Amino acid sequence: MAKLSTEELLDVFSEMTLLELSSFVKAFEDKFEVTAAAPVAVAQQGGAAPAEAAEEQDEFDVILEGAGDKKIQVIKVVREIVSGLGLKEAKDLVEGAPKPILEKVAKDAAEAAKAKLEEAGAKVSVK
Repeated sequence: MAKLSTEELLDVFSEMTLLELSSFVKAFEDKFEVTAAAPVAVAQQGGAAPAEAAEEQDEFDVILEGAGDKKIQVIKVVREIVSGLGLKEAKDLVEGAPKPILEKVAKDAAEAAKAKLEEAGAKVSVK
């Protein structure tokens, strides 16, 4: 197999859907017995520092907790919110709840997505 440069790999990854990329990461973790999770640094800070960090948060994740009774409507909304997602990928994402729908988005985009999903009958959280 020909070796791919970093740039070529990034091009391949940029063309993948979120579900395809997620499957790749899981397979990579299994094959090489590693985890892609970021290490968590534990530091003791004063009581005011966590409050400051919460105020400065400008990126949010929209997590689908469950589809509720109207799964088809939720799948349609998920396809609307997540660009480039096919019907099968959206269905798998909804059935695999709890799953992140959007990651590192602005607060207004996260709230708008949450409102659309809840209107369709889904249970959603924003973190």
